[in-house]
Amino acid sequence: MLLLLSVSAIAQTAQVQAKPLTDNDIKLLRQDLQTQKNDIISQAMQFSTKEAAAFWPLYRKYADEQHAIADKRLKLIVDYAQNYDKMSDATATQLTERLFQIEDETQALRKKYFPQFRQALGAKRAAKFYQVDNRLTMMINLQIAAQVPLIP
Repeated sequence: MLLLLSVSAIAQTAQVQAKPLTDNDIKLLRQDLQTQKNDIISQAMQFSTKEAAAFWPLYRKYADEQHAIADKRLKLIVDYAQNYDKMSDATATQLTERLFQIEDETQALRKKYFPQFRQALGAKRAAKFYQVDNRLTMMINLQIAAQVPLIP
């Protein structure tokens, strides 16, 4: 959540005067966010020992791919902030198309991993994980959206 708040601060206006986040800052914030997500998933799923052994290595791969997509979302937000006061139709179109691509990649990732989570946990438990994952994603996206101003 801290990463999102920091990212959203970047996107609030083009007049950002705070010290930019370094790659190391983002890495630390991401680690904290991932730890929080892992805790929530553990509490919601209540894995058996066998399920946990099958789930967590697979989830780490899934989360790594999520992070790659999140990097693209962060870059999009930074680019949006840099263009906020001088937004042209062409820039708005380009940013929107990048957003669509990020959303498509997110959905493709979920589809890619579902058979593997289904195999590891069974269909109902995999579906429950996706409910939890989707709720976490919606909460994160809502926090970002609340901080990013609409195009003037």
